[in-house]
Order: sequence, then structure tokens, then C-alpha cells
Amino acid sequence: MRPAKFPRLSPSALAARRKEVASRLGKVLPPAALLTEPDELRPFECDGLSAYRQPPMAVAMPDRTDQVQAVLTICREMAVPVVARGAGTGLSGGALPLADGVLLNLSRMNQVLGIDLANRLARVQPGVRNLQISEIVAPHGLYYAPDPSSQIACSIGGNVAENAGGVHCLKYGLTVHNVAEVEIVTMEGQRLTLGGEALDSPGYDLLAFIHGSEGLLAVITEIAVRLLPVPRCAQVAVAAFGDVAAAGGAVAGIVASGVLPAGLEMMDRGCIDAVNSFLDVDYPECAALVLCELDGTQQEVASQIIAVTRILEHAGATGVRVSRNEAERLKLWSGRKAAFPAVGRMSPDYYCMDGTIPRRHLARVLKEIQALSGRFGLPVVNVFHAGDGNMHPLILYDANREGELETAERLGGAILEACVAVGGTITGEHGVGIEKIDQMCVQFGEGELRQFHDLKAAFDPDGLLNPGKAVPTLARCAEFGAMHVHGGKLPFPELERF
Repeated sequence: MRPAKFPRLSPSALAARRKEVASRLGKVLPPAALLTEPDELRPFECDGLSAYRQPPMAVAMPDRTDQVQAVLTICREMAVPVVARGAGTGLSGGALPLADGVLLNLSRMNQVLGIDLANRLARVQPGVRNLQISEIVAPHGLYYAPDPSSQIACSIGGNVAENAGGVHCLKYGLTVHNVAEVEIVTMEGQRLTLGGEALDSPGYDLLAFIHGSEGLLAVITEIAVRLLPVPRCAQVAVAAFGDVAAAGGAVAGIVASGVLPAGLEMMDRGCIDAVNSFLDVDYPECAALVLCELDGTQQEVASQIIAVTRILEHAGATGVRVSRNEAERLKLWSGRKAAFPAVGRMSPDYYCMDGTIPRRHLARVLKEIQALSGRFGLPVVNVFHAGDGNMHPLILYDANREGELETAERLGGAILEACVAVGGTITGEHGVGIEKIDQMCVQFGEGELRQFHDLKAAFDPDGLLNPGKAVPTLARCAEFGAMHVHGGKLPFPELERF
């Protein structure tokens, strides 16, 4: 819902505003770094949540931090809202522009500024791609651990803004666990450094605070990421199960055993079939699939593979396959990493959710998702980071059929609320954006939401950074509570929906 402090402008007023803003920004940016024509703005009208689209008033594309400072300073003086954007791979609408706001596109800030091998750090600009870091440091036997499925395209700045994870987050953590320092620029144009090489520092943990902040607090301009030695050995075990509950029990058994897998993933039958038809990975036909990767020394991996295989078989696995070499390991993982595009071939559209639950409730929530799928009349396929309970139900629908998008949204909201009901949360790594803003009202109470707003005000007192995202107003929550009784959903009337 549009913040009251930014009332919608008439077409003539918007045109005049665009001209004024372009004139000011044109003094601090080269002509090629400022876009204002409609055809130029269309590519930036949405992120990975393409159901919502809105061209911005202007796009600024700085390639230096001083240009970021200048853009933010001008926008603050003119009271123009700013939305920061990385590669645009986000799935929650966090980078959705405002019609009368500036989209600050950081993709041109894509330089690796330095590699510190002694301290295993890489200093990069926010537009550097996730996978690019590992490619650059591979000759030194190092890599960057967080590996979201979009790592070939997603940017490090966006990874910090959403606190991205990946299939290996169980052992190696989310983005927040792999970043030593960030440089940010506030809405006032002030340049600040959070964190540092020291393991601990006095005061508030602002470095952790900026992770997952979704562009509401500041603009990230440099990141120092931690590098890890490439494991000497890694193997993945793929286990087939006749039912989802047994697969969930296997996941719980592995975690309870004390073995810490590098990755622990699950896929249901719908997702398995989609991947098998998309890639030559030859996953077994079954109700549920568990992928468990172990890494370390050869001795460690060999002993853990034996232990994990026993756990999988004891839990009811109908078959366990273990990778025999690196090429086979990568091939088995390629199916999991291609799950989203594979499912995209099954339906004209799909809606990807991001709830996280305690592992012990896995079977219960999957059963609830199946029931909700039947109730709303839309298929759901499931793929998730089973090790940390981060679920990614994919709701299949056709946006060309009247009302199906709205039905998919209601089904998605019900799935997230089912996650909260068992002690989970509405997001594990995709962020809230505009997608889950109503469910924030379900997960958090008035006192918590007030604290969120107070923290936002401490960094951005005028509310110019990414307004209307992530943290709902108390008025919105009150309205949502009233509508929720009747199965409603608050709209975003200023957005073009597809």
C-alpha cells in the first residue's frame, strides 16, 4: 500500500517532476548513466516477482561511490524516494520501483577491488556476481560459500540486502555469516563502514543488522566477503523415498546424529518429474528425494557417507546413490539448482514461496500444503533446504486466467501462515518486499512492528529509502486483520499487475 507521505502525482505533475529530477541528477551523472525515457525504463519495471510491475520515474546507474552519495543527497533534498536494485533476481518485489521515485541501479559497480589471501577476504562492489567471486579465487584453492540457485546472475549487494542462503547454508551459513565488512551510504549521503576484520567489536552489531534490510536503511557500496578453502573431498548421497513423511524423518535423523552435512535438500514428486524432464540427471522416480552432501577430508567423508547411508536406509529409503567422482556430484546437484526453471516448464506461471519451519514439523506442514492446494484448486510442487527448514513451495497458475493470480496469492499467504503456526517464519532468504508484507502482520505484534519502524527512522528519518516495503504500517495490519476474516488481501493499487 502506498505510503501516505508519497501521494500519487498526476501525469502532468509527474512529467514536471521527472524533468526537474533529471536536471539535478544530470549534473552528477554522465548522460549514459541516467535513464528517463519510457522505453529505457521498461527493463527495470520489476524484479523476479514479475506479477507486479511499475516503471520508475528515472533510473540512475552510478559506477562509483561518490556518485551514489551525490544521487542520494539530491534525492533527499528533493524528497524523492529511492529504491536500490542489484541484478533484479529477487523474488519478493523488494526492488519494485515507485512511479515517482528514482531506481538506483548498482549493476555497474561490478569491480573486484582486492583479494586478501592472508586473511581470506575479497573486497567487492555490490554489482559483482555471486559465482564470480569463487571463479576469481579458485586458482588459490578458495571459494565463497553462499550459493543461492541464482548465483550465476545474482549480485553480492542483493545477497546482503536479502541475506541470501543457498543449498550449502546448513553448514556454511547465510550471507551474514560470510561477510566481514560492508560500506554503506545513508540517505543523507554519509559514507559509513560496518564491521571489520576483527572477530568482535564493541557496540551494536550493525553489520548483522544491515543484512536482510532490503534497502530500507542504506545503500550498500562495498562488501568484504570471507573466503574458505575448497574442501579436499565432497560426495553427495541421493536417497529415494516412497512418502514425504519418511523423507522428513530421514532429514531429522541425519541432523540428530551429529553429522553436519554441507547440504541437505528435499524435493517432492512433482519437482523430481520436472527436473528429470528438464535435465539428464536421472533422479529416481519416487514420492520424495533427499540429497545429502558431506565434505571434508577423504577419511571424514568416507565415514560420514557410511553413517548417513545407514540413517537413510533405516528411515525407509528405497534406494541410495552416492556420487563416485566430482563430475557426478556436480551433475546430481545441477538438478536441484535447476528446479525453478524446470518447474517453469510445467505451467505458464508459478509463484515461489519462502517459509521456514522447525524441521520436526516438516511432514505436518507438507500435508497442510497438500490440503491447501486442494482447497484453492492450484497445484503445488515442493523443493526446499530441508536442513534448515527453509521451504520453497511453487504454486502453479496461469495469469491469463481471470482470478488465478489472486488465488495463488491467497494460497501463498495461507502456506506462510501455516509456517508461522508451527513456530516458523514467513521468509528464510527471499525477503518480505511487497509479497509477504501482509503476513508480517501475522508473525509480528504491534510492539515489534513499532520497533521495526523506530529502527528504520534511526537510519532514514524521512522514509525515502524503499518506502512501502518489508515492514507494514500498523494501519495496514489493522485493515488486513479485518479483511483476513473474510479471506481478503490488501491491494497495491498503484501497480500494474499481470
